Amino acid sequence: MTTRAIKIGYCLSLTGPLASNGKTARLAHRLWEQDVNRRGGLLGRPVRMICIDDGTDPKRVPEIYRKLLDEEKVDLVVGGYGDNSVAPAMPLIVERKRYLVALMALAVNAPLSYENYFVMIPTGPRPTEALTEGFFALAAAQSPKPETMAILAADAPFSLGPVAGAKEHASRHGFRILTENRYPLATADFAPLISELRQRDPDILFMCSYLNDSVALLRAIDKVGLAPKIVGGAMIGPQNGSVKLELGPLLNGLVNYEYWLPVPKMMYGGVGEMVAEYQSRAAAEGADPLGYYVAPQAYAQMQVVEQAVKATGSLDDVKLAQYTRDHLFKTILGEFRFGAGGGWSEARVLQVQYRNIKGNDLANFRNAETQAVVWPPTLASAPPIYPYAKAHQNA
Repeated sequence: MTTRAIKIGYCLSLTGPLASNGKTARLAHRLWEQDVNRRGGLLGRPVRMICIDDGTDPKRVPEIYRKLLDEEKVDLVVGGYGDNSVAPAMPLIVERKRYLVALMALAVNAPLSYENYFVMIPTGPRPTEALTEGFFALAAAQSPKPETMAILAADAPFSLGPVAGAKEHASRHGFRILTENRYPLATADFAPLISELRQRDPDILFMCSYLNDSVALLRAIDKVGLAPKIVGGAMIGPQNGSVKLELGPLLNGLVNYEYWLPVPKMMYGGVGEMVAEYQSRAAAEGADPLGYYVAPQAYAQMQVVEQAVKATGSLDDVKLAQYTRDHLFKTILGEFRFGAGGGWSEARVLQVQYRNIKGNDLANFRNAETQAVVWPPTLASAPPIYPYAKAHQNA
């Protein structure tokens, strides 16, 4: 290999409220960087990933990407975790006509329709609906069928899509929305909100929350004793190993989305080895001790870039984007194509129900028995337990 490295630049939230997921992605990217260089790099050159911390502050992102492109002179850019780290970069990306594979940013490209944008979130061509389609299908399958619903969501841009999707599903299934509350991200005490909801007694409690508020919400639900027929939906946090450890049995009964778990039908080639290597280094990196949620997506993100570069023999943005639009990718997440808007051509979002969690240690979460995949049927590892209170009784 020549000494002049191929530089790939991006930002992640390595500090601030999303730091745990950001550090998880960073470690997975380092593993890919290590692996690709061991195999000889790309185009006969070593690869060097340049990651800058955006502090979970979207205002920093435009300047970070300007610096990467104009001062660092990176060869390629990729996108980080979450709308906060991706959306603010898009005006510059579009202006410069750059190729961008983002990690997780649910609907960033919806208003732009930028043809060179791709994203690893497996929500398919209808992302706002696909994220919670399974949650509402499971709710509707209960007998007797739920009739009423409450929405509790963070007052932040990331919640707009999931809440809109939840309303569409509610209309489709005939659920009557009793109340819709938006809370500030700075909220620490959710007991008053949950107490109000207990008075309304909804059959379904749909929540869209970030890591810290997910923890506080589940603590408040347990404390107040609210027990709808089904609880969860679009919470960011329960997927994270650190949050799992913090909540332990308080997760019991929750139904929420995931993208990958170590169930037999999802043990694609190489994913077990990658996760094992990730977990062996996670503690030293301050990352999610399990990594199930972000690490496989982040590693596969870079496999997409790797395969596009190798196939085209180029770092040209137009050629890379054209190849990515037109071809099948084979990764540790299995095979997939990208479709309209840059998302996966087919949705593959899991719904998981937490159950039989006995304590606050990692042993509770190393297999699929305590985080059972209950939807879609093609990937399910167990049937759901109804209602929420029955599955929550071990908390």
